[in-house]
Amino acid sequence: MKKILQVQNLEKIYGNKGNLTNALNRVNFDVSEGEFVGIMGASGSGKTTLLNCISTIDTATAGSISIEGLDITALKSNQLAEFRCHKLGFIFQDYNLLDTLTAFENIALALTISGCKPREVEGKVHEVSERLGISEVLNKYPVQMSGGQRQRVASARALVTDPALVLADEPTGALDSKSARALLESFRTMVKDMNSTILMVTHDPFSASYTDRILFIRDGKLFTELIRGGDSRKAFFDKIMEVMMVLGGEAA
Repeated sequence: MKKILQVQNLEKIYGNKGNLTNALNRVNFDVSEGEFVGIMGASGSGKTTLLNCISTIDTATAGSISIEGLDITALKSNQLAEFRCHKLGFIFQDYNLLDTLTAFENIALALTISGCKPREVEGKVHEVSERLGISEVLNKYPVQMSGGQRQRVASARALVTDPALVLADEPTGALDSKSARALLESFRTMVKDMNSTILMVTHDPFSASYTDRILFIRDGKLFTELIRGGDSRKAFFDKIMEVMMVLGGEAA
């Protein structure tokens, strides 16, 4: 199976000689095409730092991060901007939709920025919207949508450019349980029907139970991983809770 993401001996150190913090300590893992992988860990464990390094928001101190075989830690700032535009999709907790644009226009904007031909934009927007069940809100503005609809529009925006990797940062954090379930089901659709590759940071074991695999981070190191395999979502949820108990409570 094709490796989309390869993280090797990743380190991130903050501070100066007198006060160093090793936020990431030689982290190693791979993510394959069509995988839905979760990252969990207690507050301060390094999970957000890890996501920031992969998303190119932050720079690693040592080690390498390769996406589709390209070591992004070696790219210059202008190359990183181009890389983010074409290879990464982002889903945030607070949606980040433009209030003055309709759902259609918010999704289409991502295509325009990436250089998509104008005649192809409408078809691509409608295709991804149908898969995520938001066709009925395409002409609505964000203020006219529910939180779950806004988050699925944000997901469509992240997916419509066909990125190599989608990075989701606490995507269900601002949603009620019904909306969260609908969003997570849409993620499963993205993986199954569109062969999308998703890396999601979450503190919520319910959200994590929808993934194929979970990486648990503790004190900047990879503590353990859980693979769902043939388990039901409920059985996987129970295993997640067991690991969280070992970690000392809620992975917040």
